[in-house]
Amino acid sequence: MTAMAPARTENDLSFLLDHTSHVLRTRMAAALGEIGLTARMHCVLVHALEQERTQIQLAELGDMDKTTMVATVDALEKAGFAERRPSSTDRRARIIAVTPTGAEIAKRSQEIVDGVHREALESLAGDEREVLVRALNRLAAGHLAAPSEGAQSARRPRERAK
Repeated sequence: MTAMAPARTENDLSFLLDHTSHVLRTRMAAALGEIGLTARMHCVLVHALEQERTQIQLAELGDMDKTTMVATVDALEKAGFAERRPSSTDRRARIIAVTPTGAEIAKRSQEIVDGVHREALESLAGDEREVLVRALNRLAAGHLAAPSEGAQSARRPRERAK
């Protein structure tokens, strides 16, 4: 005998957010791939241009573990887009400095990122766009601002700087 599945009482928010996020990430990866960047590389370049930041600070901003961050900066250095330099304020620290070529590619990649986001939002009516963005911002800053600490993590936690 087959058991009946329990009836849903709410929309499957997990599926809706996971699916749309996954598709958006794949579109972003494809678009940035056309100029030889990954989303992580874009993230590092943009945040490193904002102000002087260490590799650890950039990893935290981009939600990357140490290994991923090192590989990302290595790729940026190899491409000539960034370099590791001593900090101007703390000679013990090393920062990620964006090269002039890296600044140009960051400008182009930001245009691409904005375009992918714009395209997604333009698929909605104007009033729906505003409501969606406002609601997602409210969730991201409020009820869903921080993950729950449970016995079983939804994904492997990244290492935090000590």
